[in-house]
Amino acid sequence: MTSSIDREFPAPAGVVSLTTDYGLADGFVAACHGVIARLAPQLRIIDVTHLVPPGDIRRGATVLAQTVPHLPPGVHVAVVDPGVGTNRRAIALATCAGMLVGPDNGLLLDAAEALGGVTGAVELTNPRWLAPRVSATFHGRDVFAPVAARLALGAPLAEAGPAVDPDSLVRLPAPLVRRLPDGFVAEVLTVDHFGNVQLAAPADLLEPLPARVRVRPETGGSGPTGVDGREREAVHGRTFGDAPVGALVAHADSADRVALSVNGGHAAALLAVVPGTLLRVRACGVVGALPDNTDEVSTVES
Repeated sequence: MTSSIDREFPAPAGVVSLTTDYGLADGFVAACHGVIARLAPQLRIIDVTHLVPPGDIRRGATVLAQTVPHLPPGVHVAVVDPGVGTNRRAIALATCAGMLVGPDNGLLLDAAEALGGVTGAVELTNPRWLAPRVSATFHGRDVFAPVAARLALGAPLAEAGPAVDPDSLVRLPAPLVRRLPDGFVAEVLTVDHFGNVQLAAPADLLEPLPARVRVRPETGGSGPTGVDGREREAVHGRTFGDAPVGALVAHADSADRVALSVNGGHAAALLAVVPGTLLRVRACGVVGALPDNTDEVSTVES
């Protein structure tokens, strides 16, 4: 009998994607590729990244959520798993546009929302779907890879293990975003390879601000407040080149979030911030019709 989970999930496209913090210096990624290839050599594997900072679940969740909408429908494996081998659950989620496989530590849920929301969830307990011997420290190879291969071949999700109440899934704390009369305060969500600083603030909070804004670290949040706490001026632009070389620019990034960049430089180093730092972005001078409140904003999913 077909379960509601299976009815709600479209036919797999023969694609498995991998997002991990395994790095490229060891054989961990190759082992996962190998397990999938031995079970289903016809599948296409897309490597999203294996350079998530070790154990940085927030960074992994952000990268995954901002990437999966642009991938073919398939099975998306994510492994940033400092709790591997503990009592944290191994799970698979069904969505309207793909499946997600990984640890139940908050890593998968933003991506699930980006794919239309969770329509079903199971805990991965069926021993026939796992490696004959499951290592306590390498579930990517022994649990998530073989499960993903079977799902991508069309095996029913319900056979992977018992159903899980989606409301019981672990969620990451929502990043702070607060609207202010002259701008907003927002948590640094992530820093990319180029040093661009992505804030949790949706891009529409930047729109009413004038051509120049001021940026400074605030106290609070989970990261440091910056080395010197200086307030810096930034161009409110559309792209990096709207600021002079070496200057700071505030703009909407490709994920429709507020971002801070340096034209030809490294914004995170300039501002001395890391994920979790709070930054205040405010207007230079008087702004006409900014909202006059200090409400926290319900942020869009990463």
